[in-house]
Amino acid sequence: MRHCGLAILVILLGPCAAAVAQDWPTKPIRAVIPFGAGSATDIVPRIVFEPLSTQLGQPIVVENRPGAGSMLGTAAVAKADPDGYTLLATSTAHTITPAVYSNLPYDAAADFAAVIPFGSVANVLVISPSKGLKTIQDMVAAAKAKPGTFNYASVGVGSATHLSVERLRLSAGFEAVHVPFRGGPEALTEVMAGRVEVYFCPINTALPFIREGKLLALVVNGTKRSAELPDVPTTLEAGYRDAEFPIWLGMLVPARTPQDIIGKLHAETVQALQTPATRERLAKAGVEPLIMSPSEFDARVRKEIEANGALAKVAAIKPN
Repeated sequence: MRHCGLAILVILLGPCAAAVAQDWPTKPIRAVIPFGAGSATDIVPRIVFEPLSTQLGQPIVVENRPGAGSMLGTAAVAKADPDGYTLLATSTAHTITPAVYSNLPYDAAADFAAVIPFGSVANVLVISPSKGLKTIQDMVAAAKAKPGTFNYASVGVGSATHLSVERLRLSAGFEAVHVPFRGGPEALTEVMAGRVEVYFCPINTALPFIREGKLLALVVNGTKRSAELPDVPTTLEAGYRDAEFPIWLGMLVPARTPQDIIGKLHAETVQALQTPATRERLAKAGVEPLIMSPSEFDARVRKEIEANGALAKVAAIKPN
């Protein structure tokens, strides 16, 4: 009788769950971005949310909640009701945080359900032309020739710009000193002045300086060459295996959000991403398309959490 009752309950709940997704959304949606305004993780979601809110018939209210290495805003979403009305717009930083911070107030895998990536962004390794190093092979040779003195910039311990160089360094087999800065502009200034050797910089940020001859592009860390820098090889093309570190930007929701709502949110976001205006704006922001199903994206998030944890241990990056 007990099994029979459960079967009846499942049958009765099935149409109800579908009805919830069909009616959703009936009120404004909150999208939390755990970074400050003006960052790529802020700009890209806003581009996507504009057509998405029109399609859904409800405003998507963006709330920037930076702080504690993105943990503040992320924790708020983890604790939110799993009803489809709270979204997390984040990046690869979500999979790095568990590797560099101890005692997180949430589980980066178990407390979230992945919905869809907005796209992928590669960084380019830049150096001052005054250094006289023309290729990535030249740079690696120079670093090996003066172990302990070659250095590189990042925007902070545990940032994607930090782990990008560490992955390349371990693959190529050279030593380097990490010089963290508070932001990208300061890092770029120091590299252009020659006081710091190299920096894995977002392509669109570095592009004007590369074109002006103030910076030289050595390699990109994506899985394919950048359309903006077609003559610059990927790390794999340059001969360094397992050195790529492409950055995704995407959307997660609290765990236990109904699958029907996740499915609808995914389908509507795919449609928003494919509008000509959105595609053009994302391309100008240096974002490459990266369409995945929720299950594929979820698997990628979990795999990256594990891989970044292993990288942090090998590179001796201590948790904060």
